[in-house]
Amino acid sequence: MVPLDALALSRDPLPRVDAEASALNARYGHLGAHDVIALTADELFPGRGALVSSFGADSSVLLHIVSEVDRDLPVIFLDTGRLFAETLEYRTRLTDLFGLTDVRTVTPDPSRLASNDPHRALWMTNPDLCCHIRKTEPLQRALTGFDAWFTGRKRFQNAQRAALGLFEADGERIKVNPLANWSIVDLKAYADRHGLPEHPLVAKGYPSIGCVPCTSRVAVGEDIRAGRWRGLDKTECGIHMPLETDGSGI
Repeated sequence: MVPLDALALSRDPLPRVDAEASALNARYGHLGAHDVIALTADELFPGRGALVSSFGADSSVLLHIVSEVDRDLPVIFLDTGRLFAETLEYRTRLTDLFGLTDVRTVTPDPSRLASNDPHRALWMTNPDLCCHIRKTEPLQRALTGFDAWFTGRKRFQNAQRAALGLFEADGERIKVNPLANWSIVDLKAYADRHGLPEHPLVAKGYPSIGCVPCTSRVAVGEDIRAGRWRGLDKTECGIHMPLETDGSGI
């Protein structure tokens, strides 16, 4: 990592990472997506950064930008075992189209599934635990050895993301949100300009796509994430929230 004066902070205790994220935002918060990815991957955390992508509705934009900066950047894909077949096909299509060389598909621990979700119905009784086992735990394992990771989150997506910074503290890691200030219009303009293929489910009424049981079509006029965990007091899967337990449950 390059010397950053005020950023020359130890990664523990954890409050130091909060200070580091704040200092990074103060110094680099004005950068565009291409520049912040290049800065993070090449200078701040060389060889220690990864992109986590759902290969969902608007994932093509960030994946395309990453491919222009560094096609060898590790890309982590969480296959929960409950994804749409269209999402798996889209992952393969974008990987090949963009020439991404290091897409890593990670899956849940089979023993955890056997113990907690033997009938594949945990999403009905405890959706938070289901997300924890199928997403959060595999991601924690996949991020071992990385000091920073990129996400595709944007401020417009929900109230919890409205104040999203370009850099965030995430435990002992720095989380980077290159598209934080992009709008729906920005995303569409970029996709159109570069001829990026749309996720096949978007045209069928799915503007935000997760696991099959917890994703439904969105009606005209509804919020774009209204189809995620419909009817539940839940807006996030958990990978972008601090853990409150040791992993045995939430």
